[in-house]
Amino acid sequence: VQLQASGGGLVQAGGSLRLSCAVVSGYTMGWFRQAPGKEREFVAAIKWNGGTTYYQDSVKGRFTISRDNAKDTVYLQMNSLKPEDTAVYYCAAGRVITSTLRIAASYPYWGQGTQVTVSS
Repeated sequence: VQLQASGGGLVQAGGSLRLSCAVVSGYTMGWFRQAPGKEREFVAAIKWNGGTTYYQDSVKGRFTISRDNAKDTVYLQMNSLKPEDTAVYYCAAGRVITSTLRIAASYPYWGQGTQVTVSS
């Protein structure tokens, strides 16, 4: 399974970006991020049927995860970006149960990461 995230870039605070990643059929898809000197942290996840989504508290109301299984793509729409959102963003896939989907080690498949930089 190969995942490839795209859509990162440089944006001013308050701006928007949309990240994309190939979806793996039947798998929960997650987005994680890692800032310099920090551990990788959960951002959002979506179940394979797209009906249930999960978010880190700091991004609720600003980020939206969605998936288009017909296009084999999962998206992370990021609005009202803040400098503290600056990180490398990774997409991940796995058969993950709800209680562990916020844990990076629960996902066996990862994309290469895409840099998101938010300037103040």
